[in-house]
Amino acid sequence: MREPLFAGIKNRLLQELADWLPGRLRVSLHRLRGVHVGDEVWIGRECLIETAYPSLVTIGNSATIGIRTTIIAHFQEALGVTIGDKAYIGAGALILPGVTVGEGAVIAAGSVVTTSVPPMTAVQGNPARRVARCGIPLERHTSRAEFVKQLKTLGRSSLAPQSLK
Repeated sequence: MREPLFAGIKNRLLQELADWLPGRLRVSLHRLRGVHVGDEVWIGRECLIETAYPSLVTIGNSATIGIRTTIIAHFQEALGVTIGDKAYIGAGALILPGVTVGEGAVIAAGSVVTTSVPPMTAVQGNPARRVARCGIPLERHTSRAEFVKQLKTLGRSSLAPQSLK
């Protein structure tokens, strides 16, 4: 699988511009690159979203992608990444090829996501593991206190969702 030269240059230039422009323009530039981006999406600064094959990435409505997140959608073969509606990806997370992040799921900051995440589930760590069920999605208008109050910790995990609280 090899990307055409002109498409590669265009995607990388638009990716660089998106790193520094304000939110709405950032989302528009990723759409121009070929990323499938829903409505009311927020993408943080310096997010690296699949430079070679941006069309392999789908971001659902009202999703939040934290600053310096990296999304890699292919590795030798086309796999893709899908981020569901109202999903929240914390700062510095790494999402690897073939992953689907379910609707309303939360990825803690700095987590490395190697497998799909069910809807309304919080994960953290390297590799990311399930740590809680989300009672409500973590959206931009959701207060942190209300979100934390609705979290249900899974089992007696040593990976208690401290970074989520």
